[in-house]
Amino acid sequence: MRLIFIGPPGAGKGTQAAKIVDRYRIAHLSTGDMLRAARDAKTPIGLKADEYMSKGELVPDDVIIEIIRERLRDPDCGGGYLLDGFPRTLGQAEALDAMLAASGTPLDIVLELRVPEEELFQRLSRRGRADDKPEVIRQRLVAYRNQTEPLLQYYQGKNLLRSVEGVGTVEEIFERLVKVLDSVA
Repeated sequence: MRLIFIGPPGAGKGTQAAKIVDRYRIAHLSTGDMLRAARDAKTPIGLKADEYMSKGELVPDDVIIEIIRERLRDPDCGGGYLLDGFPRTLGQAEALDAMLAASGTPLDIVLELRVPEEELFQRLSRRGRADDKPEVIRQRLVAYRNQTEPLLQYYQGKNLLRSVEGVGTVEEIFERLVKVLDSVA
């Protein structure tokens, strides 16, 4: 199973992603982890990514795509994977689709974990992290909405998008996710 997992900050994506990769025995591909691993391995593309990361700049799409291309060649991705934190833009989604089409391994599903904004705000406020101040939370949610809406429309148009309600207990939410995933597995 090859899937993209989309959800706003505070939706519980990290918790659910861990449960999904465990249940379906697929690789968990977090963009941040991949960037750090490529940098630490000192691969040519990892060193290029580090040029941006060390300055606190966003890593350009072409570099991220290349890191993902390298990572998808690893044996643990053969049985499937969950992409977490990628794609974030329409350009990245289109580049990913082109790469997957070229290798004959298209996506199976794009899962959106949907949580009402008020609930997200409450969850993030309770975490007590330094970047969880009300004005910062609002900015993050607006940025997420602005970046993600086009992606949701894009994948809806490809009939890959499935939305799951992310409110309830961890187990209730996971059961909803499993029901959707089992229908495409």
